[in-house]
Amino acid sequence: MRLFKISCLFLAAVFAVSSHAESLIPKPPALNASAWILVDAESGTVLAEHNADERLPPASMTKMMTSYIAVHEIMEGKVSEDTQVPISVNAWKKGGSKMWVREGTEVALIDLLRGIIVQSGNDASIAVAEYFAGSESAFAGWMNQYAQNFGMTNTNFENATGWPAEGHLSTARDLATLALHIINDHPDYYGLYAEKYYEYNDIRQPNRNQLLWRDASVDGLKTGHTDEAGYCLTASAKKDETRLISVVMGTSSESARTQETQKLLSYGFRYFETHKLYSAGEILSTEDVWLGKTDTVTLTLADDLYLTLPRGSIDELQADIVTPDYPEAPLKAGQAVGTLSIRIGDEVLAERPLVAAEDVEEAGFFGRLFGGIKLFFIRLFG
Repeated sequence: MRLFKISCLFLAAVFAVSSHAESLIPKPPALNASAWILVDAESGTVLAEHNADERLPPASMTKMMTSYIAVHEIMEGKVSEDTQVPISVNAWKKGGSKMWVREGTEVALIDLLRGIIVQSGNDASIAVAEYFAGSESAFAGWMNQYAQNFGMTNTNFENATGWPAEGHLSTARDLATLALHIINDHPDYYGLYAEKYYEYNDIRQPNRNQLLWRDASVDGLKTGHTDEAGYCLTASAKKDETRLISVVMGTSSESARTQETQKLLSYGFRYFETHKLYSAGEILSTEDVWLGKTDTVTLTLADDLYLTLPRGSIDELQADIVTPDYPEAPLKAGQAVGTLSIRIGDEVLAERPLVAAEDVEEAGFFGRLFGGIKLFFIRLFG
């Protein structure tokens, strides 16, 4: 194997970051909440957590999955924003927070989405569930399939609203995962979560996420509250190139969930920053190839590489590329042909496979014959 090093000075030059002394990061704040987590949206780095895998009632944060599925159906072309959804007696009479739709009417899907996201309407959530799956219980089963696909292994949904039900549970970590999918999978619809008001049926209601008024960097996502769950909030905020997602569960009041979430987000932005180190497809190395129709292959990453670091520490990064001594054709585009490691000192912060950017076909008979002989002696004599 061959090892190539990209110096920390090179990385510092790429990002035009001046030299800083090593940062000392304080411990995350202790919150007055049952569980919480703070995650960087690009790198997936967990910056703070407490009881993040404890299964707790998610209350109306459940509706993030309800809205995700509805939006996904729009994105798949199976329905449109203007699709008319009938309102059943069951949806109309549901208690709790409401959009105030009327029984026997039909409502455009986009209006119901705003009713779910902005107004936290239980009636809108049930109407959407019944339209897509025939019943709320069947829709809950569909929600659980999505949860499993997302890796939300500690989540079980019994309904589309977050109404208290035995076994209707999730975790701070799983809800952060769901928030990541909402942001990354459906960026064209993420703006719905930042809307401060929505009016339907001559009733204007505010978004219950108070941070939308207090912090300009906050642009989502969803509140929740029941007596059992307490006051909860999944929030996201972006400053410069850093987007953070926080989940706070089980606080004592509406103002408490806002304050505790603000503490968590402020900690993340104050002490950490996210950098895009490399783009997918960016050429990182050109390697010799044996027994092929071409003599070289370019190596790249399959996905963008983001890293969340303590502020001021990027100039300490070291990038190492490890490749095989004598890679042989054939090679397929996307095939792993090496490894990129990012570290500070002896601590490896990220490791990604380097993949071939293009196919390298095997040489013809004589090319393989003479190339094989040459390669034999090179290996023999080092």
